[in-house]
Amino acid sequence: MSIYVGNLSYEVEQDDLKQVFAEYGTVKSVQLPTDRETGRVRGFAFVEMGTEAEESAAIEALDGAEWMGRNLKVNKAKPREDRDSFGGGRRNNSGGGGGYSRRY
Repeated sequence: MSIYVGNLSYEVEQDDLKQVFAEYGTVKSVQLPTDRETGRVRGFAFVEMGTEAEESAAIEALDGAEWMGRNLKVNKAKPREDRDSFGGGRRNNSGGGGGYSRRY
């Protein structure tokens, strides 16, 4: 399991996160997603700790804490949902709405 860290400063780097979370145990990995087009950090990250107890301690201590001028949102990461090839979203074929005109 990993930890979701949200509301990060766009100036944050992987080493910064590793240092903060290392205070609560062993940091196994840090993923800091970047925007494909701009290369800029997207404002969230995933941190994997050595044990569940270390993860819990980090979440308890850091959720809501101010860091780099922002209040962090820290919790257990939710499993990634499978997305269809159209980029997600619910398909409703009941004939109502959808944003497409059926007139030709």
